[in-house]
Amino acid sequence: MPSKKVLIRRPGPRLAEGLVTHIDRSPVDTGLAVSQWEGYAMTLQAHGWEPFEVEPAETCPDSVFIEDTVVLFRNVALIARPGADSRKPETAAVEEAVARLGCSINWVWDPGTLDGGDVLKIGDTIYVGRGGRTNAAGVQQLRAAFEPLGARVIAVPVSKVLHLKSAVTALPDGTVIGYAPLVDDPSVFPHFLPVPEESGAHVVLLGSGKLLMAASAPKTAELLAGLGYVPVPVDIGEFEKLEGCVTCLSVRLRDLHA
Repeated sequence: MPSKKVLIRRPGPRLAEGLVTHIDRSPVDTGLAVSQWEGYAMTLQAHGWEPFEVEPAETCPDSVFIEDTVVLFRNVALIARPGADSRKPETAAVEEAVARLGCSINWVWDPGTLDGGDVLKIGDTIYVGRGGRTNAAGVQQLRAAFEPLGARVIAVPVSKVLHLKSAVTALPDGTVIGYAPLVDDPSVFPHFLPVPEESGAHVVLLGSGKLLMAASAPKTAELLAGLGYVPVPVDIGEFEKLEGCVTCLSVRLRDLHA
């Protein structure tokens, strides 16, 4: 059986100070956030994913959003260089973790910036959002890391949300889903399905047609259930106040040597 590990990182005490760029700030209940995070981690485990908890970065408010620190393709881990300076210290412990799990390591170097939340993988196609947190040099370095491994890298504009995966994710059949008012150019995706709620644009593929998604998107859950998928809702309301979504809180590792 393929290994199904998932990287997660416990929220730090400064979570409520996390960056907000496209929405108004509202108070975050850190205690409730920890409970929601534990529920998220338990849900992953209940669906066959083995959590691998990365050492906390307690001085970094946004460190729970571990997706932004690394991009994986085959057995190669590209250590990100976050576009926000306050997030740059988050990557060291993640690098150590993926090395322990057997990944080959590459890095994004100055002047490149790249957040993992800007990267959407669909098979061997990698869409990368070019916008506020990921720059042209970061896109070029992602190409250099993954195109020799067989990836096809497509840069897409991102201006209405924090990250590409704040706007779109993909279903198991490759259909890209998104909340249309926040997607810069839906036509760049061969198959695009609009969803009725902003938080409905985010799904984590658990396997066997099961989709981890935010409890705040019941209409989208109904839509996807009608397509034959099985929505698995989780409450991440405190993280949504910081522009977080279900994809931000984990990094899935399948069989690293496939």
